[in-house]
Amino acid sequence: MMDYIAYLHKDRKSDFGVSFPDFPGCITAGRTLEEARRRAAEALSFHIAGMVEDGEKIPSPSTVDDVVGDPAIKDAVAFLVPAHSERTIRVNITAPES
Repeated sequence: MMDYIAYLHKDRKSDFGVSFPDFPGCITAGRTLEEARRRAAEALSFHIAGMVEDGEKIPSPSTVDDVVGDPAIKDAVAFLVPAHSERTIRVNITAPES
């Protein structure tokens, strides 16, 4: 499981907005902070699943150093969102009985 940086945006008269620098176009929002964080995890998982289905390469997570100078973070707060993979693998093993 990898963690991706998300930007949390909030204006006085708006909901909390969330965007991901590693996934342009992957955005979500929530009326409360908790709702925005939950929806961010859902949006990221859904976005990655779509990329996998389409055969697209999943980017490596940006580091804090990568995003420090990003103007998009000027009025935002950065936080980490875990990316859960829906992929499973089959593993066969042989072990001694004793």
